[in-house]
Amino acid sequence: MKFSSISEIAKKWGVSERSVRDYCAKGRVIGAYLEGKTWRIPEEAKKPTRQTRHPHKLPSLLDVLQREKEAGIKGGIYHRLQVDMTYNSNHMEGSKLSHDETRFIYETKTVGAANDALRIDDIMETVNHFRCIDLVIDSAKRKLNEPFIKQLHLLLKTNTEDSRKPWFRVGEYKAVPNTVGERETTPPEEVKEAMRSLLTDYNKKQDHSFEEIVEFHAKFEEIHPFQDGNGRVGRLIALKECLHNDIVPFLILDEKKMFYYRGLANWKQDHAWLLETCLDGQGLFKRYLDTYRIAYK
Repeated sequence: MKFSSISEIAKKWGVSERSVRDYCAKGRVIGAYLEGKTWRIPEEAKKPTRQTRHPHKLPSLLDVLQREKEAGIKGGIYHRLQVDMTYNSNHMEGSKLSHDETRFIYETKTVGAANDALRIDDIMETVNHFRCIDLVIDSAKRKLNEPFIKQLHLLLKTNTEDSRKPWFRVGEYKAVPNTVGERETTPPEEVKEAMRSLLTDYNKKQDHSFEEIVEFHAKFEEIHPFQDGNGRVGRLIALKECLHNDIVPFLILDEKKMFYYRGLANWKQDHAWLLETCLDGQGLFKRYLDTYRIAYK
């Protein structure tokens, strides 16, 4: 009998290597066995069928988010997503608002400061990020395109100090070269073509895997099409595409940002670092779904 590696089987089945390991560990792959620290999997092994978690079909995560958004439900997954993603995504980019301050703004629509003064831009970008998540939920099933991406940037940066700078071009691609750390990004004059090429390649397929969504995210951040806000827009796009493909999204915590940045910086050399970080963020989101008893694949 011939055997294949975890990576070969993952590619063959169209799933992550972590999923293959999980199948094997749970005894769902006939003939697979552990040799030392390596799984040996029969070359002709069949991908396990999806396990039914409930006797009846339950709403998808997107269904639940749409319902809770429209009903204004507090304390559910929509509430959790708004606060946790907004806090972590903004904090990674320099916001000084605490998690409690972010939650307070979301829940009360007011601002409260016990000690230090709050920056107006931090407040505006927090409120704007809430609106961006709503746009993602409303547009999740639509095809990803340039107008939507630009609309996210426009919403995120509206009424900020940057929006009053004529050269900044809120909602439009950058006019001034920028870098990520010491890494050069796509020059302004090449951004339009680079984005169109990226979207054309991505949209050749109607459905995408988690790995393909992460790959799009890495390439988007490499282009860095906007003057600022690229990280937050990129993570919002990834959220939309996960919801579109009925895949559990990933949430990058501020405390994990250095692993995330390392993964982006080394994407061309090694995909594993970013994929593992995003899978860790997906694992966190799965724990959220378990808490709220929301079914997922």
